Amino acid sequence: MRRETYIVFFTVLVDVVGFGIVIPILPFYATEFGVSPTVVTLLFASFSVFSFISAPLLGALSDRIGRRPVIILSIISTAIGWFVFASAKSVWMLFLGRIIDGAAAGNFTSAQGYMVDIARDEKERTRNLGILSAIFGVGFLLGPILGGLLSNVSHVFPFWIAGILASLNAVSAILFLPESNRNRSTEKVISYHPLSPLMRAWRDKPLRPLYVTWTTFAVAFVIGQSVFALFVKDVFGFSSFGAGMAFSVVGVVVVVNQIFLLERFWLKRFDEARLQVIMLMILVVGLLCITTEMLPLFYVGLLGLGTGQAVLRVVVTSQVAGSAGPLRRGETIGILTSIMAASMAVSPVVAGMLFEVNPVVPYILAIVVLLAGLLELRSGSKRVLEVNS
Repeated sequence: MRRETYIVFFTVLVDVVGFGIVIPILPFYATEFGVSPTVVTLLFASFSVFSFISAPLLGALSDRIGRRPVIILSIISTAIGWFVFASAKSVWMLFLGRIIDGAAAGNFTSAQGYMVDIARDEKERTRNLGILSAIFGVGFLLGPILGGLLSNVSHVFPFWIAGILASLNAVSAILFLPESNRNRSTEKVISYHPLSPLMRAWRDKPLRPLYVTWTTFAVAFVIGQSVFALFVKDVFGFSSFGAGMAFSVVGVVVVVNQIFLLERFWLKRFDEARLQVIMLMILVVGLLCITTEMLPLFYVGLLGLGTGQAVLRVVVTSQVAGSAGPLRRGETIGILTSIMAASMAVSPVVAGMLFEVNPVVPYILAIVVLLAGLLELRSGSKRVLEVNS
C-alpha cells in the first residue's frame, strides 16, 4: 500500500475520532456552562451550518486545484477549531470553535475523492471507499472510548487531545501527501451558491433516488446521534464515560461490517439496490429498539444502527461516485456531503426541542423519516419498471 494512502487514512481517522469524541462528551462539557439541551444540539448544528455552506465549494475546488490543498486546509481548520473549543471561557467561544471547524470541513469529502482518483477500476473504487468507511468505523470506535477515558481527567481534556492529533495530521499531510487529481479542470469557473448542490441533486433524475436514500439516512442518523448522550444520561443515568463506551458499540459494529461482512456477505448476497432497502429497514428496527427505553433492547438497537450506517454509506457513495465522470467526482461527493451537512444543520435543533418534550420523541421522528425514504424507494422502483416496459 502506498504512503499517501496511509496519510489519507490517518486524515480520516483523526477527523472521525474527533467527531466520535464530540457526540458522547460535548453535552457533558457544554452543560458545565449552564446551557439547555436545545443549546447543546445548536452546538452540533453550528458546525453543520458552516460545513453545509463550505462543502460544495471545497468539493468543486478540489476538482479545480487538487485534493491536496483542500485536505490540508481542512485539517488545519479542524485543529484550530478544537483548540478554540477547548479553551472556551464562555458559550460564544464554544460556538466559535465549532464554526471554525465547520467552515473548512472537507476532510472526508476530499479523502473520498482522493481514493476514487487512485482507483484503477470499479472494484478497486468500491474497495477503497470500503476501507475508508472501515477507518470511519474505527474512528467511531476509538473516539467515544478515547473521549470517555480522557473525560475522567476533565470534560475538556479530550478536545485538547483532538486538536493535537489534528495538528500532527496537518504536518504529515504537508510533508508526505502528493496530489492525486490528474484531471484537474483548471479552466472551470466555480459558480457558488450554498443551496445549488441540493437543487442539482433534485434535478439529477438518474442519481435522485440515491440522493433521496442518503437524505433520509442523514436526517435519521443525525437526529439519533445529536441527542444520544442526553438520552443515555437522562434515561439510563450514564456518565460521560458510560456514554462514550455505549457509543463505541456502534463503532465496533461498523468495523466488523466493513472489514469482515461487507464484501464477504452483504455485497456477495445482495445487489446494491436491494442493500439500500435492507439497510433502511435495519435502521428502522434499531431505532424502534431504542424507543423501548429498555437497556438490553437499547444495545440491540445500537447493533442495527451500526450495521445500517456501515453498509449504506459505502453503497450510496460508491454508486454516486461511479455514475459521475472523473471531472465531477468531487462535485457529486460534495453533494452527498452537503446533504449530510444540511441534515446536520437542521436535525439537531429539531431533535433538541423534541427531546425537551420527551427523550423518545426524536427517535420516533427518525423512524418516520426512514419509513418515508422506504416508500420513496418503492415508488421510484415502480417508476423505473413503468419506463422500461
